[in-house]
Amino acid sequence: MRKLALALALAASPLVAQEDGPGPNLEITVAGEANGTVVIDLAEDLAPQHVEQITALAEAGAYDNVVFHRVIEGFMAQTGDVQFGKAGENTGRAGTGGSDRPDLPAEFSEAPFDRGVVGMARAQNPNSANSQFFIMFQEGYFLNGQYTVVGRVIEGMEVVDAIKRGQGQSGAVAGDPDVMTSVKVVR
Repeated sequence: MRKLALALALAASPLVAQEDGPGPNLEITVAGEANGTVVIDLAEDLAPQHVEQITALAEAGAYDNVVFHRVIEGFMAQTGDVQFGKAGENTGRAGTGGSDRPDLPAEFSEAPFDRGVVGMARAQNPNSANSQFFIMFQEGYFLNGQYTVVGRVIEGMEVVDAIKRGQGQSGAVAGDPDVMTSVKVVR
């Protein structure tokens, strides 16, 4: 009976899914210190509202030319501020904006924040995620159950590893940050 329960639990785990998992994928072209493509398998079953929001923004082209504004060595790279994070514009407020879509209620899960996992950024209010997301450089289990997991990198983790790092505790990227030049939804 225990073996059956374990097998069912593993089969239901979306982050153990195959690379051609059930959800849509995001294909992100990155330019700057990092150059290449990152593919994220979105976990529709874990966070359906967040995945719908991300895919709608990507399909509308909102993520194109958005910078990685907060990048902390050994922790994560954050991007997705479609309001204030466009490359070539004044990105001094990058990280403080969202999109014209509403904030989302938290969709916390049991999925751990392992290397390559993608989570939704938010303010202090757990129900404030909007468009920003982050990719983990390494595990950050202190985030478990406190941030919504929306997917994981299935290709291009070496590109993520090469993203220009920020400075100080905030990880603010000075000068020219790396950019998501194109973000497409692949189903």
